[in-house]
Amino acid sequence: MKPAALRTALLRGKRRPRNAGGGSPTQFRGDGLEFVEVRAYADGDDPRRIDWASSARVGQLQTRVVLEDVSLTLATILDGSSSMNLGHATSLASAASDAMHTWFGCATGEDRCVRVGTSSLLTPSHLRGRNAAVAAAAATDRTPFSLQRALTTALAALPRGSAVLVISDFLESLDRDVMARCARRFDMTALAARDPWFDGIPLRGFVHLRDAETGEQTRLFVDATARRKYIEATQRRERDLHALLRSLGWRTEALLEGAGARSLYAAFGLAERIA
Repeated sequence: MKPAALRTALLRGKRRPRNAGGGSPTQFRGDGLEFVEVRAYADGDDPRRIDWASSARVGQLQTRVVLEDVSLTLATILDGSSSMNLGHATSLASAASDAMHTWFGCATGEDRCVRVGTSSLLTPSHLRGRNAAVAAAAATDRTPFSLQRALTTALAALPRGSAVLVISDFLESLDRDVMARCARRFDMTALAARDPWFDGIPLRGFVHLRDAETGEQTRLFVDATARRKYIEATQRRERDLHALLRSLGWRTEALLEGAGARSLYAAFGLAERIA
């Protein structure tokens, strides 16, 4: 799969009508002024952009395309918490980085690429295209990660209609109103990190466990009943999380260990969906 297919999907979203319904993200048309070309009218195009003179010449509706219609603001919120370092052969953080590089890898021309930190944007505003993609992918946030605060930062600092990719384990408690406001303002995509032991924990008897975030340790007895309940709770949490995000207008998919790019493409229907 090539990044160009992902960019095409995002641009197609910019031409969809607002309030599309069905739980899909609300889309926003640009208001750019720099003329690019005239093309055939497509469903969802702004009627104010119809070029009536060109339409009369060719015998069918033609639309004026401006620069903002063919450029994107690609933003990413990347979970930097310690729990993202979990995994089997590779970490969830590695898959998240793969997905982020794929996201920024579809940038061309005048596209803007932005890393959203916990309390500020982490990339220069003047860069565009491939230079912006490289800078955004390399940016780091030294502030302790908070998804809630990062979403608030995005609302305050990103332009309306930005395409925002959130990669997180979503273990933090979030304000639903903020999540809904993001969906109304941006094209939101979430990759929710799947628990590495989604299909079962290989533990038996008395075990020592350490909290990935706090480092706190505890000793537990794990039997068949505990393993079954863990699987049920983990899978139920994932189902409920995706259902909530979609109900608020987010596009969602599970982030799988070792499959960051594939997970991202699956969110857009460009690859086989993840079971």
